[in-house]
Amino acid sequence: MLPAPPLLELRDAVVVRDGVEILHVERLTLAEGEHLSVLGPNGSGKSTLVGLLTRDVHPVARLEGPPAVLRGKELWDLLDARALFGVVTSAWQELYSRPVSVRDAVLSGFFGSVGLTSFQHVTETLRAAAERAMSETGIAHLADRTMDTLSTGEARRALIARALVHDPAVLVLDEPYAGLDPTARHHVTGAVRDLAASGRGLLLVTHHIEDIPPEVDRVVMLRSGRVFADGPKADLLTSAKLSELFGIPAHVEERGGVYRLW
Repeated sequence: MLPAPPLLELRDAVVVRDGVEILHVERLTLAEGEHLSVLGPNGSGKSTLVGLLTRDVHPVARLEGPPAVLRGKELWDLLDARALFGVVTSAWQELYSRPVSVRDAVLSGFFGSVGLTSFQHVTETLRAAAERAMSETGIAHLADRTMDTLSTGEARRALIARALVHDPAVLVLDEPYAGLDPTARHHVTGAVRDLAASGRGLLLVTHHIEDIPPEVDRVVMLRSGRVFADGPKADLLTSAKLSELFGIPAHVEERGGVYRLW
C-alpha cells in the first residue's frame, strides 16, 4: 500500500511583493495530524508562510507545475483548501472588540465575517457545531457575553473556537500568546495543548521558543524569507542553532518538554 500523501506540499514556492522576493520555500510538507511550529525572528517570512499555506497569499506561477499540492492533487478548489485550515491571529482580536455575542462570533467562522448579518442563515447543525467548539475551548459559559466584555485571554479562546467550527484538519495559530498576561496565557496554553492531544493537526507560528508546546515535535526555522532548518524539535531547539537563527548568544533550557531561551 502506498503511503498517504501529505496534507499540503509546497514546491519551489516564491512570494514577491512590490517586485521583491520576500519568501522562497524550496520544499515544505505538512502531514495529516502533524504538530508543527514555525519559528523565526520578525521579518523572516512567518506570516507570509501562513498566508501561503492557507492560500490567502499567492505564490508566483511556474511552468513546471503548481507550487502547492493538496492531498496529492495539483488541481483543487480554493474554498475546499481554505476549509482545511482554521486560522487564529491575535490581530483579529481588535476586529471583535465590539458588542457581538461570543456565540455569534464563533458562528461567524462559518461565513468569514465579523459577527452575523441578516443575510446569513444559521441552521441547527451550525449552532450545534458552535456549541461543541465553545465547549472544546472551555468558553461555553461565556456564550451569551459580548466580545467587548471579555478578558484578552477569553477573547483569544473565542477566536480559537471560531476557527474550529468547521472542523478543520489543521488549527493554525499565528503568535497566539501575543498580549496575554500570565493568567490568560495559562488558560490559552491549556486549550491549545488539549486540542493537540485530541489528535487535531497544529501549526503554531512564533518567535518565542517558550510558546512551543510539548505536543509539537517538528520545527521549521525561517530566516530572511528562506527555510533555515527543518527537523525534530529536540535537534533544532539547541543553543547553537538558536544563536545562529537569531544572531545572538543564546542559551536554551528544557523542562517538561517546554524550552526557554536565556
